[in-house]
Amino acid sequence: MSKLKIGLFGFGCVGSGLYKVLNESKQLDAEIVSIVAKNKHKPREKTKIPISFEPEAILDNELINVVVELINNSEEAYLIIKKAIQSKKHIVTANKKLLSEHLDELIALAKENGVSLLYEASVAGSIPIIRNLEEYYNNDTLTSIEGIVNGTSNYILSQSNKGISYTNALKDAQEKGFAEVDPKFDVEGFDSVFKLTILIKHAFGLSIASNQLLTVGIKNLKEQDVRFVKEKKFRVKLFAKAFKVENHLFAFVAPHLVDATHAAFDVGNEFNAIIVQAAYADKQLFYGKGAGSLPTASAVLSDISALNYNYAYEYRKTANAEVKLSDDLKLKVYIGSTNFSSLSEFQFEEIEDLYIGIDYAYQIGTISLTELLKVNWNERIELSLLLFSEQKINKQMKPIQNSNFNFLKKDNSYYSIH
Repeated sequence: MSKLKIGLFGFGCVGSGLYKVLNESKQLDAEIVSIVAKNKHKPREKTKIPISFEPEAILDNELINVVVELINNSEEAYLIIKKAIQSKKHIVTANKKLLSEHLDELIALAKENGVSLLYEASVAGSIPIIRNLEEYYNNDTLTSIEGIVNGTSNYILSQSNKGISYTNALKDAQEKGFAEVDPKFDVEGFDSVFKLTILIKHAFGLSIASNQLLTVGIKNLKEQDVRFVKEKKFRVKLFAKAFKVENHLFAFVAPHLVDATHAAFDVGNEFNAIIVQAAYADKQLFYGKGAGSLPTASAVLSDISALNYNYAYEYRKTANAEVKLSDDLKLKVYIGSTNFSSLSEFQFEEIEDLYIGIDYAYQIGTISLTELLKVNWNERIELSLLLFSEQKINKQMKPIQNSNFNFLKKDNSYYSIH
């Protein structure tokens, strides 16, 4: 390919990081020739390149053959990328929400116009997971992928795992700049589920809408949950997880209880980790910084470098996809509630442990994924859900009603039933 002439949309944290690493790279035959930003009044680093505020400065520039999109607004990004592809410009993006919602359309459009659409930086920052799923595991049989793919939530959970309440951990994360003033996107699991749909596309070849998947964040974790986790010597990790059993694929985002034997047990703070299980390669851990200016910019730079070799994802697993999404699964879970009557809503298949206190109750047992999908967990602030990372499920169990239990009350507390 001829020299890469880059039009850069967005000059915030990642955009300025890319400008820095690209200027310091001595081996890449590429240069940023135009930058477009949105906010005219935002303070920015000085550059040798004038910053414009009109998309046409890049989209109508025939010298530019690569568009790097690093803005926050997924709807604006979609319009920019679509027009850029139609103008025969290659695309590098980090926008996971955009990709989750429009990936198949953009893949077809890129193919039609003979350009590449690359997005390594959209999942897990500096961790090179997408290209590995495309290339390294192409001839292997992938069985599962699970990951900590949101640094904000992992930082908060790292503090919670030390016994700090969710509220105080979130405040600390905001003060350190790891969490936004409005952290909903991260702590309710949406960021993770967008990334999961991208991983599923490259790992298993399926196109899945994010609203098809169970999505549970960490914002409902209570101090009582934190105490339980600490007493049992677990840690909580927000996993984006997908695995297949025969020709069925199961996928969800939820907080998981992990013990010291789990590969992600010591992955803390803003770090990400992705664990890939394959039939022949067995289990492998990818670990690194999942966010930040330079780590994310390094993934963007990797995609730009790949364009020098006319690289494009081949999506070979899509053509040979043999699995279909299913919710016919039984899971071992912990459900806690500040209102004991809320627990009676759930049709457990087996109950292992039930505790009822003055102001809190929890239940551990086996429940169907279908049952969990009936609840909007992020809106039910009295409820908390934790999945056990190790699952041993008997699919022949028959449902039992919580209301069949009779509890003995003594001095405003209840006995725990095991």
